[in-house]
Amino acid sequence: MHVTEIKVPDIGDYMDIPVIEVLVKAGDTVEKEQSLVTLESDKATMDVPSSAAGVVKEVKVKVGDNVSEGSLIVVLEGAAGGAPAPAPAAKHETAKSSDAPVAPSPAPAPPSTLAQAPLIPADEDGTRRISHASPSARKFARELGVDVTQVLGTGPKGRITQADVAAFIKGVMTVQRAVPAAAGGGELNLLPWPRVDFTKFGPVDPKPLSRIKKISGANLHRNWVMIPHVTNNDEADITELEALRVQLNKENEKAGVKITMLAFVIKAVVSALKKFPTFNASLDGDNLVFKQYYHVGFAADTPNGLVVPVIRDADKKGLVEIAKEMTDLSKAARDGKLKPDQMQGGCFSISSLGGIGGTHFTPIINAPEVAILGLSRGAMKPVWDGKQFVPRLTLPLSLSWDHRVIDGAEAGRFNAFLAALLSDFRRVVL
Repeated sequence: MHVTEIKVPDIGDYMDIPVIEVLVKAGDTVEKEQSLVTLESDKATMDVPSSAAGVVKEVKVKVGDNVSEGSLIVVLEGAAGGAPAPAPAAKHETAKSSDAPVAPSPAPAPPSTLAQAPLIPADEDGTRRISHASPSARKFARELGVDVTQVLGTGPKGRITQADVAAFIKGVMTVQRAVPAAAGGGELNLLPWPRVDFTKFGPVDPKPLSRIKKISGANLHRNWVMIPHVTNNDEADITELEALRVQLNKENEKAGVKITMLAFVIKAVVSALKKFPTFNASLDGDNLVFKQYYHVGFAADTPNGLVVPVIRDADKKGLVEIAKEMTDLSKAARDGKLKPDQMQGGCFSISSLGGIGGTHFTPIINAPEVAILGLSRGAMKPVWDGKQFVPRLTLPLSLSWDHRVIDGAEAGRFNAFLAALLSDFRRVVL
């Protein structure tokens, strides 16, 4: 009988990703592209699909194992062919990103996607132990969206029971858990988190944090606490640029590609990064790593929250190509089909609220990057031209930067240069 080994396919640069759920067992019949296991990195939750159909002879991994590309996960009998498994499907991506990291709770998912990895926090010696919970307790936790890694078991040998899950929910409702300290941040000597029984003041509707908020929240907390943020606000006159954008879209209407203002900003940002290379660097200990490539991330809104796809080699691509790639990546993000490598390698991120509104804001830097640009909604303003006030379309720019790497004068020059490029886009070719 034919035997096929199913291994972890190409998952980008991720290594040692924990298995948070095993979806099959020996004896199960699986179809091609059926999900076998679920992996969870700090940025995404991914299902690993089967590359063939057959009967599960042996499952080679268990919950809590760490896997990488090429790791054997399942052996199938009666499977035809041994084609590489399709790339894992990202289920709930984080942003890590950047500012605005989190969006409303994702749409209801099957119970198997709601609970996080059944691992309790590391011991003091750094080792990780698989948590023990009865099947009914795990099902109960998944249905409520509870992360069992946060639940303390009171059963025999620390086993987690349904009562423990219920007690955890009650603790969340009354905010009885202290906010955990930032990892690696040392002792901050903060006041304890206030404990309030909100039910004393009126009706409440408690809901557990979504998976994306738990994952991205930890990254954002670290970035905000560990990086000394400063934000410079400026405005760019984009009157002529908007007219050019409208004209190009009319000329390319049949091509089916719509050029957005963000595509222009990406090209302008690349020129600014070349003139101010510190903004295209990352801090690595006492060294500053200057990158010789220009990969620009942009925040994309999805039903599951904000994710940050990356336009690679933006310096080598034209406006139409960038616009098309942004459209494709945004669609993949909305469909939950972004691959891990499509969210990696960014040098600089852009978070645009232009379609929503606002004047200025403070975007959070997406470590290990050293700066992030926030765009708000363009607005018509009266501008003095030396003789009279004339209406001009202005675009608010909010540049957050890492003060360990960049100083105020350099940040001011970066914003001024970027605004000049957007005011006269011909400068981009210089």
